Amino acid sequence: MTGVIIEYIPYRISDHDAAEFVAAYRRAAESLAAAPECVDYELTRCMEDPEHFVLRITWTSVEAHLEGFRRGPSFRAFFAEIQPYVGAIEEMRHYEPVGVHGSGAATPSLYSWAGGAAALDELCAVFYRAVFADPELAPLFRDMDPGHPHHVARWLGEVFGGPAVYSEARGGHAHMITRHLGRGITEPQRRRWMQLLIDAADEVGLPSDPEFRAAFVGYLEWGTRMAVQLSAPGVEPDLTEPMPTWGWAVAPR
Repeated sequence: MTGVIIEYIPYRISDHDAAEFVAAYRRAAESLAAAPECVDYELTRCMEDPEHFVLRITWTSVEAHLEGFRRGPSFRAFFAEIQPYVGAIEEMRHYEPVGVHGSGAATPSLYSWAGGAAALDELCAVFYRAVFADPELAPLFRDMDPGHPHHVARWLGEVFGGPAVYSEARGGHAHMITRHLGRGITEPQRRRWMQLLIDAADEVGLPSDPEFRAAFVGYLEWGTRMAVQLSAPGVEPDLTEPMPTWGWAVAPR
């Protein structure tokens, strides 16, 4: 997600007040959850120093927090709950992401769960053979670069948490956008594209667990609908948009 900012608020709360402090934030969280300016939030407690709590709130922007939320209908109820603890705040600051992020080995990426580059290459090879034989989709791809299946495999790999090969070799999101401009993709073609790719995933044996398939199909829905929008006449896309990244809706057990 781009453009968000993160607010960190450390508190110093005595052990005597800790339970009610947490309870107050449970009540206050209802106002955060209702605020359109709030992306997510989390209250944590230090294990080594139990009197130290940190509240993390992700806002859509600094202005959305200071001008939207604080002047909006959710703030009064929020502040009423946490007001007794304002004096325990050590600082209030906003931070912006710098692009260093990822997940640890405890939660594998979709890329590694799928089987890595080899599995995605096989997926795309099988899929595009079906595309060429399909009367609905073949006209869209009649002038396709012979290396297209490999390029799409690299795209999927990067989107699913693998190495940034597509960005380095092909120009990233901006290049993919230009490949769809003016093509006039129809809704029936979008649905057929999805069905053939899901069939190919079954044929090559991509993981069939519900968690992976939910994330996989979720990306296909998002990506194909974006492709339809970008292929419409007169679209002027933002070529500075970053590469999309896709993760688990629910992590594998």
